Amino acid sequence: MPGLVKSVYDFEVFKLAYAASLEIHRLSKAMSKGEQYGGIADQIRRASKSICANLAEGFGKNSSSAEFRRFVLMALGSAREVDLWLKYAHDLDEIKQIDTVRLREQYGRIARMLQGLAKPRVA
Repeated sequence: MPGLVKSVYDFEVFKLAYAASLEIHRLSKAMSKGEQYGGIADQIRRASKSICANLAEGFGKNSSSAEFRRFVLMALGSAREVDLWLKYAHDLDEIKQIDTVRLREQYGRIARMLQGLAKPRVA
């Protein structure tokens, strides 16, 4: 667990993931009614929020480095899931291409940051 970080809100990756999740939520509200409950809109919202939730849970447990890493890896899995849902949403004409490209780039950056955070630290 990072020693100098006082709150999960201090992590740059958390800030980026939270902002992206809010944007996903707003965009997904405009998706077709059939996608709202149990469809792409619901799935993409859950996955985007899961990144933040896993980081918060891992940090909040005051866990060991190995346990925190496990939560970071779950967040990474959710970032990859968001990318897949973005592709589906675009291919089904639920999200415009310009939004899809921008968000996939953001989630790619988030994933790279999570990979860096998950790397085992040498003392």
